[in-house]
Amino acid sequence: MVTTAPAPVHAPRRGRRSPLASAGLHLTLIVASVIAVFPVLWVLLTSLKPARYATTTDFVKEPTLQNYTNLLSDTPFLTWFGNSLLVAALTTVLGVFVASTTGYAVSRFRFAGKRGLMWTLLITQMFPVAVLIVPIYNIMSSMGLLNTSTGLVITYLTIAVPFCAWMMKGFFDTIPKEIDESGYVDGLTPFGTFWRLILPLAKPGIAVTAFYSFITAWGEVAYASAFMVGDENMTLAGGLQKFVNQYGAQWGPMTAASVLIAVPAALVFLFAQRHLVTGMSAGAVKG
Repeated sequence: MVTTAPAPVHAPRRGRRSPLASAGLHLTLIVASVIAVFPVLWVLLTSLKPARYATTTDFVKEPTLQNYTNLLSDTPFLTWFGNSLLVAALTTVLGVFVASTTGYAVSRFRFAGKRGLMWTLLITQMFPVAVLIVPIYNIMSSMGLLNTSTGLVITYLTIAVPFCAWMMKGFFDTIPKEIDESGYVDGLTPFGTFWRLILPLAKPGIAVTAFYSFITAWGEVAYASAFMVGDENMTLAGGLQKFVNQYGAQWGPMTAASVLIAVPAALVFLFAQRHLVTGMSAGAVKG
């Protein structure tokens, strides 16, 4: 008598989701995407509405560019924009340079106070703006740097440099020290080795540092509002507050300004995006 062996039962492949789990995951992602995109879309559509329809729920009704025209012609928006762009650019350039040189020095050299320096950079990140704004205001006032772009740049560097220095230090730790030794053999100075050999290999970390420094200066509100007065010196953070008063808000110009403000940040992100994941993960591996 011939017996037939039972058909083998294939266990579900490990890591393979069931149709129900896959549908739930896709539904969750769709809902999250809608939640993320809706406020941006609403601001964009509101900026295209006439003032009388600004607070209505109509998505597009009598679309117009009048809000943008009034913003650019009837307000000092371009002056605020230029001031913010100058402050953000200086903060980015100086922040990248200081954070890169600091991170490289801490990564490669031994010197007195090295551990204390790194702990100081870390501890400074623990204080909220509400605690720091008064002492920094007094320091800037005593140095005559209030209501100046220089004072605002220095203030933003105190925010960006500590975090970026820690990140760049972790990134430089992943670059072999043999590269430095080959530079010394070729007669390069420590700075020459850093500038010619190490820095070109650190592009992902530099991209993250530049992006963080730019966003820190571009989107900061508290320091800019406290330190800057007058339309000729004010940045976007303080300028936008003029559209809101105790009697109401000018939603048309405000949303138009919000759209224009987002453009530089989006451009910087697009420029740095291919390096962001690599730089952030590399800087977090070793510390």
